Amino acid sequence: MESGRHEAIIRQAVVSRHGESPPSPRTTAPSHPRTLAPRTTALCCPCIIRLVFFRGQTIGKYRILSALGSGGFGSVYLAEDTWIDKKVALKVPHKQNLDFSELLKEPRLLASMSHPNIVTVLTAERQDDVFFIVMEYVTGETLEHIIVREGALDVNRALDFTCQICNAVDHAHAAGILHRDLRPGNMLVSDTGLLKVTDFGTSRFLEIAAHGTTVIGSPPYMAPEQFLGRAVFASDVYSVGVTMYQMLTGSLPYDTPSPADLDRLMRGELVVSPRLKNSKIPKAISDIILKALAPDMTARYQSAAGLLEDTLAAREVAPRRVARAGDSSARTASSRTGVRDEETVTEIQSRLRARETPQARFCWHCRKPLPARAHRCPFCRESQ
Repeated sequence: MESGRHEAIIRQAVVSRHGESPPSPRTTAPSHPRTLAPRTTALCCPCIIRLVFFRGQTIGKYRILSALGSGGFGSVYLAEDTWIDKKVALKVPHKQNLDFSELLKEPRLLASMSHPNIVTVLTAERQDDVFFIVMEYVTGETLEHIIVREGALDVNRALDFTCQICNAVDHAHAAGILHRDLRPGNMLVSDTGLLKVTDFGTSRFLEIAAHGTTVIGSPPYMAPEQFLGRAVFASDVYSVGVTMYQMLTGSLPYDTPSPADLDRLMRGELVVSPRLKNSKIPKAISDIILKALAPDMTARYQSAAGLLEDTLAAREVAPRRVARAGDSSARTASSRTGVRDEETVTEIQSRLRARETPQARFCWHCRKPLPARAHRCPFCRESQ
């Protein structure tokens, strides 16, 4: 009976996150896309209608340039505002027949926030009975793609991203907004290293002493209490902890919990120290991650600001010395342990790449972390 209950909880979380069957293969655009209405594909749930737009198609004043991706709640397209010649991102919810106030929920949440680390919503429109959200277009890639391509990130770079994520989450929480689906796939990294949190489609306003009672999110990043429909601000902090773990080790602390694993997740038995997967992680940083992943909400960071403060403090005292490629002690250790020549070359190359990683910088005025190569602070706008 207990196993059946846990299986239902996991299934509900997955269904809440995805909401529909996998997207169908992309169809080649016809020769005259401008004359066509949006193609609709009905899914298993009668209230979900997937809208498919084609390159070159025009919706109001927006011309579709390409598809950027599709998730559980909507599809995102790169488009051009033909009035002002500006690229924007259009998010088209799958559930088009909801009450209009429900459709406006996400853009209203985004409009209530203004922060450099949160994707800006420009407007929401309805054209030809199609509702969509117009957002700023961030040139770059998701943090998830970076981790998949590079594996474990350099410690300083991972901590720089962590600080930016914490700034965004702290701003959202200050506005009373609980994200509920923080993960690398919902974080965009620009070409200049500026990280922006996006996809607030699962968010909600959280009143004092209330919970987000819907079981929703991405299971590998969900705090234990989220599986019980008791999401709070500390639940978002847990998701940031999982993201930190993934950035610094190249892997998740655990896979999607099975029904049999849910009790172990509640007791914190699924998480192992990130230093066991990457010995280069400073102990202070490892301790911060484990505190963010505490299964007991009262033992966890209660705010993103608390996580940010400890991360900045640990970052200041972290050893900054990087071993040189010609370090005699390194060569001696290599010869003493009998490391093969090709392994030594690989190690030297990785150290050279680490030396090229820009050191962390902070604004001289507000002391907040600066994106790589930034010449002006995105928070206080002071020149650096």
